[in-house]
Amino acid sequence: MGKIVLRLDRMMVEKKFSLNELAERVGISNVNLSKIKNNKVTAIRFSTLAAICEVLDCEAGDILEYQKEE
Repeated sequence: MGKIVLRLDRMMVEKKFSLNELAERVGISNVNLSKIKNNKVTAIRFSTLAAICEVLDCEAGDILEYQKEE
């Protein structure tokens, strides 16, 4: 089975957001956002994903990517 990979790091670079700035605007801790950014989470709340998309002005599909198992 494949897996979902978070590409938040790519979107942050594209939209020119620092970790601290995005965490503050989304309303979550730097530590939790860092875990999301570095793909160290197994789940993400839809409310958190929606807040990230709102701040970055993007779609969930811009952050989530499906990778097939090799």
